[in-house]
Amino acid sequence: MRFSTSAALAFFTLLVAGPSQVFAAPASCTVNSYAQVAAAVASCSVLTLNGFETPAGKSLDLSKLKAGAKVYLKGTFTWGYEEWAGPLMIIDGTRITVDGTGSTLDGRGASYWDGKGSNGGKKKPKFVKVKTNGGSLVINLSVLNPPVQVFSINTSKDLTLASIHVNAADGDDGSLGHNTDGFDIGSVTNLVLKDSYVRNQDDCIAMNSGTNIAITNMQCSGGHGISVGSIRSNTQISKVTVTNAQVMNAANGLRIKTIAGATSASVSDVTFSNVVLHNIGTAGIVVRQDYENGSPTGKPTSGVKIQSINFKNVYGTVKGSSKSNSVFILCGTGSCDNFTWEGIAISGSSTSCKNQPMGMGSPC
Repeated sequence: MRFSTSAALAFFTLLVAGPSQVFAAPASCTVNSYAQVAAAVASCSVLTLNGFETPAGKSLDLSKLKAGAKVYLKGTFTWGYEEWAGPLMIIDGTRITVDGTGSTLDGRGASYWDGKGSNGGKKKPKFVKVKTNGGSLVINLSVLNPPVQVFSINTSKDLTLASIHVNAADGDDGSLGHNTDGFDIGSVTNLVLKDSYVRNQDDCIAMNSGTNIAITNMQCSGGHGISVGSIRSNTQISKVTVTNAQVMNAANGLRIKTIAGATSASVSDVTFSNVVLHNIGTAGIVVRQDYENGSPTGKPTSGVKIQSINFKNVYGTVKGSSKSNSVFILCGTGSCDNFTWEGIAISGSSTSCKNQPMGMGSPC
């Protein structure tokens, strides 16, 4: 580990003063190898990590950062190959900043991809686990070739993620990349995700629980679009806004989906506005309550209440086919209510609506 000049002077002063004097730990550290990470995290408030390889089966662990710590990532970070659950990287702390300007996190996904994702085959590590509070910022991260799910964000409060770039395009070759979700979000309060791009083979964003979630200026390509859910029993999600987004060349555009048979759960106060859809394969807007084992059954249930949902200025194109819809609604009996539709213009296919929600301006 190489310390800054100021830190070295402080250490020299400590030697001269003798053991009766107590001085603060070095404030700034430069880390050039995995072996130096733990000591730097424990002692430094400002860390610069220069690209290195993390050993197989180990996490690049930034989970014990000092409150208010700032971490700067430079260069390329890789991980040795091992079939394990991960995560490859952990970010955890209070009022922390992680800035990846000038860096790449390379998951070497091609070594894992087998077309089965997290549903079988090789055991694949999730990439980045984020759990922070107190007004933390994660910015300018570039993720390349994730083995499976990229960002798992749970039990966080007052967190902003900005200028995140996820590229799993190589996973399209042979349809081997699977379950490469961009952002899986759960149990969060006051989350902002903005100015980011995801190219993948699953949900661009999946919001599963939490409150006060703001998504803005997102670009999603490939994959399954932007989703609320799948919502399970005893789960609530509320006060969600998705604004100024683009979803391109994806299976779906915007989705709300709940698990068949789920109870004591709710989705409320969700707004999608100013969203452009292009070349969508299955459906532009989807609300369905029939998910089971990750797939729809066609038989919706009513145990999850979906209410106060707003779609405003959502427009674009869906591929015309017998299996596609511009809007697809499959609600349980009486479980969807108070929907508002304004400025919906999705061309290329028809609508399909069952138990359509009460509200204004229905496209059905």
